[in-house]
Amino acid sequence: MCRSIKTLRPPMTEHATDEDVRAAALQYVRKISGFRAPAAHNAEAFDRAVEEVAAATAALLGSLVVRGR
Repeated sequence: MCRSIKTLRPPMTEHATDEDVRAAALQYVRKISGFRAPAAHNAEAFDRAVEEVAAATAALLGSLVVRGR
């Protein structure tokens, strides 16, 4: 799917920053929308999707329990 998105959970990444989470969200939204940069009339929807995906990603990472650590 999105080969440039890296795994953000431990032990793959010791601590994912907000920048890491947002970069992954941006790559995901770019991939599924087919736009690298949206036209002006789609920018608000695109940016909102990036923020929502980033928030969901942060919530997921905060909820995961990694055993053996």
